[in-house]
Amino acid sequence: MTELVRTPFGFASTTADVLAGVDLAGRTAVVTGAASGIGIETARALAGAGAEVVMAVRRPQAAQPVADEIARSAGNRAVTVRTLDLADQASVRRFAADWEGPLHILVNNAGIMALPELTRTAEGWEMQFATNFLGHFTLTAGLHDALAKAHGARVVSLSSSGHLLCPVVFDDLHYRFRPYDPWTAYGQSKTADILLAVEATRRWLPDGIFANAVNPGAIATNLQKHTGGLRTPVELRKTPPQGAATPVLLASSPLLDGIGGRYFEDSNESPIVAERPADFSGGLAPYAVDPGNAERLWAVATELTS
Repeated sequence: MTELVRTPFGFASTTADVLAGVDLAGRTAVVTGAASGIGIETARALAGAGAEVVMAVRRPQAAQPVADEIARSAGNRAVTVRTLDLADQASVRRFAADWEGPLHILVNNAGIMALPELTRTAEGWEMQFATNFLGHFTLTAGLHDALAKAHGARVVSLSSSGHLLCPVVFDDLHYRFRPYDPWTAYGQSKTADILLAVEATRRWLPDGIFANAVNPGAIATNLQKHTGGLRTPVELRKTPPQGAATPVLLASSPLLDGIGGRYFEDSNESPIVAERPADFSGGLAPYAVDPGNAERLWAVATELTS
C-alpha cells in the first residue's frame, strides 16, 4: 500500500493559501462549469496565478460577464469563454476538436446533483451519469493529445463524498431495471469520476499526464437546487475559496508533481474506509479506486461514446 500524500494544507485552507508562491504564467487551463459555484473560484484562482483560463460552459452569454469580472479582479486578460454542453456528446467533441496547442490543466468541475425525476439524454443515458461522467470522459479523452503536449499535464476530476452512496452498477448504469433514486444516481456518477482519474493515470503516465479526483467539501452553491440546500452540519461547511482550494492544489501545486490516480479531500489524500461513515467524516470507498473497475468503466464508456 502506497503512503498517503500529505500537504501543509487542510480543511480551512483557501485558494490563496495553496497558490502562495505558485506561478502559472505560460500555462493554459480549462475549467468546466466555470461560471457558477466553486468553478468561478477555481477559474479566478488559476487566472490570478497567471494561467490562461478557458471557461467551458453551457451558456456562454451568461458566463461572459463572469469572465470579464475574473479578468479584472485577477489582473489577467487571458480569460475566455467557450461553449461546452456536457450532456451533448456532439458539443463535447466539437470543443475537443477545436482545441489548438498544449493544455496544461483540465479541471472537470461541472456537475448536476440529485435530479428529482429520471431524466435521460437523447441516447437514453441517465442524465447525472451522462453529464457528470460521460461528458467529462469524452472531453478528457478528446483532449489527450493536447494534454500530452504539455509534458506534465494535470487533470482534476471533481467527485464528492456522495461517491460513498453507490458504486458504478455496471449491469444497470441507466436505471432501466432498478427504481430510479436521485442519490444513488448521483453517487454512481461521482464514483465514476474517481475511476476516470485512476484509469487515465494508468494509461497516460508515459505521456506525462496525471489525473486525480477530489471531494471539494460542502459549499452552498446552485448545485443544491434540487435538494433544498446543504444538509451538512454548519461547522463542516466551506466557503467557495475553501471549497476550490483542493481542486486548485491538485491542478497547480509543485507538491503534487508526479502524483496521479488518487482521491483528495481537505487538500490531502483520503484514506480508504470499510463502510460509509454516518458523521460526514468522508473517506474513500475501495470500489472507487479498484483498478479492475477503472479499466472496465473506461471500456464501457469508450463503447458508449464511440
